[in-house]
Amino acid sequence: SDGSIRLHQMTSEYPLMQWNDSTNGQPIIALQWALTRPAVFFVLDASSNIYIWDLLENDLLPVAKQTIPTESVVTMALLGEPEKTNGLLGIALAKESGQIDIHYLKKKWALP
Repeated sequence: SDGSIRLHQMTSEYPLMQWNDSTNGQPIIALQWALTRPAVFFVLDASSNIYIWDLLENDLLPVAKQTIPTESVVTMALLGEPEKTNGLLGIALAKESGQIDIHYLKKKWALP
């Protein structure tokens, strides 16, 4: 609820990493690991901002942020086939109106 993200190992109750206030205090609505690139995850906050984290590039801050300005996004889901190495990774955004947008991401965040 405060925008903090914690990365845990299954064998410990203590986080390996913790990023406080990663969304400038906005509650996190969804967080999902990339299906095709294990070090990348995506975060959606309550202000319809999407943050892309690539832990191999920067483990302190997101590598990109995109605001969806037109309408409030209520959830997201990633699309891709982990067994294929074609670099296709998409994100489905569900908006308050019921509209669903699908966007394909740059290959640098999708390639294994």
